[in-house]
Amino acid sequence: MAATALSLRARRAELLASNLANADTPSYKAKDIDFDAVLKREQQGASSTSLAVTNPAHIGGKSPDGVAATDLKYRIPNQPSLDGNTVDPHLEKAAFAENAIQYQTTLTLLDQRIRGLMTALRGE
Repeated sequence: MAATALSLRARRAELLASNLANADTPSYKAKDIDFDAVLKREQQGASSTSLAVTNPAHIGGKSPDGVAATDLKYRIPNQPSLDGNTVDPHLEKAAFAENAIQYQTTLTLLDQRIRGLMTALRGE
């Protein structure tokens, strides 16, 4: 579960960074994912996209990080701008910082599990 959460946190960081980079782009719509919903779906082994693969050369409908196109949600702006941009830089920076802390926490937990396994294998 920690590896999946780490991958999802990395994907969310990319989305939030993209939002910040496009804060001044006219008509840009801020995007995010519902982390809890995607992680829950991944834990249950379900996929939000189920494409029919009728040929071995077909590409599957799921992205490697578990985030499908249907998982992307557009933010509803608190105060709409005149140019149609829905990015609130303060909100995006706060979400990015929160996600970075959660990413680091997940990484620390994964590191502790690996160290525990290595200690058990060494017989210490």
